[in-house]
Amino acid sequence: MSPNPLHHVVQLYYLLAYKAGVNGLLDVARTSYKEGNTDAAQLANNLGETHSLSINLKYDNSRQYFLQIPASDLEDHALPNIFINVFRRKKFIECQTLDLVKLSQKILDSHLEVLQMSDRVVQELIDTIREDVAPLFRISEGIAMLDMLASFAHLATTQDYIRPELTATLAIKNGRHPIREKIHSDKFVPNDVYATQQTRFQIITGCNMSGKSTYIRSVALMAVMAQIGSFVPASYASFPIHYQLFARVSMDDSIEANTSTFAAEMRETAFILGNINNRSLVIVDELGRGTSTRDGLCIAIAIAEAMIESKALVWFVTHFRDLARFLAERAGVVNLHLAVDMSSADRMLMLYKIASGYVQEEHYGIALAKVMDLPPRVIEVAEEVSRALKASSERNKKRCKTIVQARRDRLLLGLREQLRQAKEGNMQGEVLRNWLKKLQDEFVRRMSTLDEELQQLDDEAGARGAVTASEADAGRAISVSSEAPSQGQSSSGAYEMSGAL
Repeated sequence: MSPNPLHHVVQLYYLLAYKAGVNGLLDVARTSYKEGNTDAAQLANNLGETHSLSINLKYDNSRQYFLQIPASDLEDHALPNIFINVFRRKKFIECQTLDLVKLSQKILDSHLEVLQMSDRVVQELIDTIREDVAPLFRISEGIAMLDMLASFAHLATTQDYIRPELTATLAIKNGRHPIREKIHSDKFVPNDVYATQQTRFQIITGCNMSGKSTYIRSVALMAVMAQIGSFVPASYASFPIHYQLFARVSMDDSIEANTSTFAAEMRETAFILGNINNRSLVIVDELGRGTSTRDGLCIAIAIAEAMIESKALVWFVTHFRDLARFLAERAGVVNLHLAVDMSSADRMLMLYKIASGYVQEEHYGIALAKVMDLPPRVIEVAEEVSRALKASSERNKKRCKTIVQARRDRLLLGLREQLRQAKEGNMQGEVLRNWLKKLQDEFVRRMSTLDEELQQLDDEAGARGAVTASEADAGRAISVSSEAPSQGQSSSGAYEMSGAL
């Protein structure tokens, strides 16, 4: 028999939650409850010894305490008459005795009395401290603030942190990620950050695992630390006051909401665009990767344009090199990348250092696949396909008349803008004439180059048209000759003529 019957843990915790001595009547009721449980266990022991039975004491909410006897103990003799409320199971017989029923009722009464008196004690305590709730809240807030300031002070004195300044410019010298530098055994590579309204939208490109996500997250974390009054991990740091911090960094779907990866990131981005303003700080990691390449690039460019217009400080991580190239000349846009040393054919060295411009390595994905020991044949096929796609793209760029025409239009628009600026500017006399002469020479040179490309494309198109017409004439001649040879000419002569054609 189990000496400690199983009770509901929550009820037992509630019964023993209050310290003895708070209320005398509560202590008496609780003692009565404990004694009743002890008496029930002792009664089950005595019954087992008296009748030579293996009796287990059990409990449920409907019957309270009851006895469980193995059916094998009663194969040779009947169940004694002292046992009542008998239920026969497959392997056990469940029953009670009159004394056990009385004890169960006593325990239940004691239990209810303890609950009622406990509630009364709690209510009296609430009534007593209600008038002092406000001072208690202030004391709690003071203790919490003291704990936070002590933690900040400990961090500032034991770590290589500095006190940030609050200015209109976000500038960080040798900034570090406050968490990653502690959990990695290698020395953390610090990076610089600089952002104003003229460099408010910073596009971060780079190879996989080069540190792009860590870079933008360290910026956000240090901004939060500075704004709550903490020192930051850097050699110098200044931050503007931000009213909002938005982060679009996860690539997970949402099974609970029945949304895919792309749907989840679009929903989060929609919330950002609906609330962003010029006092916001935004970090975006890999936007538009959950759909087709063309749609993802179009959506990423459109969202980037909206964020640029908001005048918020934005760090935008992407693998779309075209996005960085398209927005390179946009006001307020800066292109940065995380440097990687790929001088060795079978090795990639991550430098984890921020550098100007967008990433120039075009095939870092294939290079990383080599490092990860993919089968050599898979790498060879990937490189062949990459070379073929690149050659096709270059041919299309060179032979596309529309692209050349677009370059001419852009050159003309640029000339108009420069002339307008010269008209509104302060250049005069000889300085203006020299500048205009230089502008004219540069314009004529570039326009002549574009005209030559257009003429070459027209010549190629004319040549292809002539070849096509000749092939068509030859085909018609072959068809006529093969059907009906002329008078005085043999079939072999007709074939000879068609062959000459």
